[in-house]
Amino acid sequence: MQNKPLVGINADFRAAKGDPNAYLVLAAGYFDCVSQVGAIPVILPPTGDEDDINRLLDQLDAVVLVGGNDLNPRNDGFMVHPSMKLMEERRENFDRRLMRAIAQRRTPVFGIGAGMQLMNVTLGGSLFYHLPIDVPEAMPHRDAQDPAHRHSLVVEANSIMERVYGDGEIRVNSRHHMAIDEVAEAFRVTARCPDGVIEAIESASQDWLALGTQFHPESPYASALEIRIFEEFVDALREQGAEQIRLVA
Repeated sequence: MQNKPLVGINADFRAAKGDPNAYLVLAAGYFDCVSQVGAIPVILPPTGDEDDINRLLDQLDAVVLVGGNDLNPRNDGFMVHPSMKLMEERRENFDRRLMRAIAQRRTPVFGIGAGMQLMNVTLGGSLFYHLPIDVPEAMPHRDAQDPAHRHSLVVEANSIMERVYGDGEIRVNSRHHMAIDEVAEAFRVTARCPDGVIEAIESASQDWLALGTQFHPESPYASALEIRIFEEFVDALREQGAEQIRLVA
């Protein structure tokens, strides 16, 4: 991959409420981090056409799935919890179509927050919908009074997370009340909070570059080290592209 990789980024959708216009909204950290590590961010509109999604993926080298409000559990056969603030339907419908196409095509993907949760449920995993009730022994993973709330991580060996963080104490930002419960067979857990809550996953197979973090490395509250997660992802894209060139040659 001699040119800069093209990395698609989905966005949040704000329906028209008290304003005649609806909007796409994206925190600058997502596209700034992608740009900073030498890739070109491409914002993806929430199209409902599957052919259009595949045409977009034909042009992209990878996708970053961003965080946001809660996935609607009714789409996976479960009840809505009173604590949930649901994602706009138009965005969720697009995101689910997009992730199904990504999985079918084995497009490289990096999911963050709700993006990681979407990766897991699309491939057959499940979620905890409210940690204080589903995992009452868990430490706090969200503090409404402190947007910079952090907790420690335990990282698994032989993973992208280990390459980023190495040894020693690791602390990451935390602002979620949902988390992965059962992990889809396509993924392996590569980082947990000390209470056991899953904080990172990666592809379980060598032929698909896929990773997810429950924490937000693009956040203004992230540590300076966490840009390396984006670096590792884009470096792996370049290595994958170089390998494809060698196979063709």
